[in-house]
Amino acid sequence: MSNDSSAAATLVPLTPCIGTCRLDERGYCVGCLRTGDEIGRWRLMNDAERLHVMREILPTRKQDVGPQGDPAVMDELRAALWPLSTPPKAPGWNHAEMTELLGDSQRQPAAVLIGLRDGVQPRLVLTVRTDHLQAHAGQVAFPGGRTDPTDGNALTTALRESEEEIGLDRTLVTPLGYLDCFETISGYCVTPVVARIAAEAQLYPAPDEVAEVFEVPLAFFLEPANLRRYTMDFRGHPRPMVEFVHGGHRIWGATAAMLLNLLQRMGRA
Repeated sequence: MSNDSSAAATLVPLTPCIGTCRLDERGYCVGCLRTGDEIGRWRLMNDAERLHVMREILPTRKQDVGPQGDPAVMDELRAALWPLSTPPKAPGWNHAEMTELLGDSQRQPAAVLIGLRDGVQPRLVLTVRTDHLQAHAGQVAFPGGRTDPTDGNALTTALRESEEEIGLDRTLVTPLGYLDCFETISGYCVTPVVARIAAEAQLYPAPDEVAEVFEVPLAFFLEPANLRRYTMDFRGHPRPMVEFVHGGHRIWGATAAMLLNLLQRMGRA
């Protein structure tokens, strides 16, 4: 067998799969919208048949399903949040652990935006921090940062920081609610703001702070197999950690912990 034919034999088949194969009540995969029959026959199809499904059938199916994804999942998410009228208060849900590491020093207020872009597959908007930043350089993060005295509340902070970091027009954001406050090893108490982002929103990284903006389907985080647990040593203390790996991005630290809080509040972890 020639080298060319060997390489061809190992090519991964064309697929819209995002790592989630779970059918909803309509018989569509919550990740890629294929039917169970299409998923089962996928490896038996040739490339032309796969492309036909991906380019002709799935886009039409997305229009039929509607723009907001699985309504049951979105209802479940909304029910898991603190209402906008009663935001959570410090301390964070991990306060006991942070007290062991940081003592009782005052935590500085901060907020992040956990933004879900509208679509058949709602997608979480994430950033990669630039390598030259003093704190958490190169890590995956939600847009957000320290609360300014003029902000007034966590929602204003999250919207302002998202506008500065990724150019998000706040008029295209629909706040849904809050997750529990979370304390970071850098001494902040973060309020996560969960919101919808309009499908047409244009996002671009501010080069001084953000190296990349990318999106991950919410369905990926809801799949139990994609949650990885491990223990790390920090200053002589064992710390239980979680992480997700998607498309070459490692999502860990505070970002993964806030996602874990979302899954726990939804009863998914």
